[in-house]
Amino acid sequence: MSPDHQTPDVPTSLETAAAGAGQSGDARSLVTGTVVLAIAASLLGFAPILVKLSDLGPQPIAFWRLALALPAFAVWLALANLRPVRAAAGRPNYVALGLAGLFFAGDLAFWHAGIKLTTAANAALLSNLTPVIVAIAAWVLFGERISLRLALAGLVAMAGAVLLAAANIRIAPERLVGDLLSAITALWYASYLLSVQRARRTTSTVLVMIVSTALAAIISLAVTLVLGDTLFPATLAGWLPLIGLGIVVHAGGQGGVAFGLGRVPAALAALILLIQPIVAAIAGWLIFGEILVFSQWIGAGLVLAGVYSAQRIRTAKIRRGSP
Repeated sequence: MSPDHQTPDVPTSLETAAAGAGQSGDARSLVTGTVVLAIAASLLGFAPILVKLSDLGPQPIAFWRLALALPAFAVWLALANLRPVRAAAGRPNYVALGLAGLFFAGDLAFWHAGIKLTTAANAALLSNLTPVIVAIAAWVLFGERISLRLALAGLVAMAGAVLLAAANIRIAPERLVGDLLSAITALWYASYLLSVQRARRTTSTVLVMIVSTALAAIISLAVTLVLGDTLFPATLAGWLPLIGLGIVVHAGGQGGVAFGLGRVPAALAALILLIQPIVAAIAGWLIFGEILVFSQWIGAGLVLAGVYSAQRIRTAKIRRGSP
């Protein structure tokens, strides 16, 4: 039928109901993804503490974190009945999977080295530039538009992250290298998040994690061997932080991030991950007795308020049928 003879574009009640159901389903998917990302960010918050507790160098820590997560992903794959690709989703995007592995290896190399060479607060603050990089890149590369209200919510959350870390910031010449590495980490991790989001369009969470983790582990092992770092912990107790990094932080935390990126826009996902430094600060308070000053509590509140507002704004847009 030619365009001149098509019927007017007036939805029937059935079509309206179907559209409403679809929007409702998208809203539920967004909420599910948001909850999973919040839990994942909470697990990731223990990463700086576990890295500090390990007696190994940055690169061996990165390798074991990845290698020890692979058995957990193997169990996940078995529970998924060996169906890693979603039905009718198409072929896996191996370019995106490969880039995810490469970028995450770079992220861990710079992040772990930064933590070892500067304070955890400095590293957390500088790596929190990730949401800005992701928002700009997602807009340029994927056309993900950011509304003014969403941008304002993001600014509130990022202001809270700055307040959270500012009380413990220490500026010193001997920490500049670590500070620089931590800032570059934001670029690596932003690239990783965008690659995972692209891969998740056609690939299940578990396949994304297995491929990207295995590739990143190979790269991290190669770097470790080239640098001549000690690969194995000196004691049995030295394995405990590595196991925690592999099972809790990477399998649980990054696995949750990959799951959430299949349901939440990259810019919003990066914002939700700002919950991570809140958990790190509270864990440091409970485990190491690190004092949390009033401004840090205000910062934590601003992060949560900004993330909550951003999620509500996005949900409202979906229910209105806005892109």
